[in-house]
Order: sequence, then C-alpha cells, then structure tokens
Amino acid sequence: MEKIIINPDIRHGKPIIKGTRISVDEVLGALVGGMTYAEIEAEYGIKKEEVIAAISYAASLINNEEFYPLKN
Repeated sequence: MEKIIINPDIRHGKPIIKGTRISVDEVLGALVGGMTYAEIEAEYGIKKEEVIAAISYAASLINNEEFYPLKN
C-alpha cells in the first residue's frame, strides 16, 4: 500500500493517493459512477496503478473485517 497514505493534516486523515489530495473514496466513487481507468486518470491526474491501489486498499479493509450474523 505504498501508493496510499493517511496523513491527519491532509483531507482530515482520509486515505489518499500519495502525492495528491485525491482520496480513495473519490476514486471508488468515480468507478461506481461508471468512469473508466482512462477517464479517472485524465480527470484526477493519477495513474492506472494508483486507481488499482485505491481498489486494493478498499478490498483489504473489507478482507480484514469480521462479520457476525444478527440474531432475529
């Protein structure tokens, strides 16, 4: 995750693409909105590898979660 950093002084500590102020959630939102890698690269000035790093970061958070079923 060397391309994703968390700095409390930038964007209130949101995970961002290193060297930018572009947050992981902005990148994911662009993907959900239907933008392609190329469109995101052009819009935000980041590289495809950084888009993939944002996806990987989000996936790692979900991967490490523990789920417990709710009792009815």
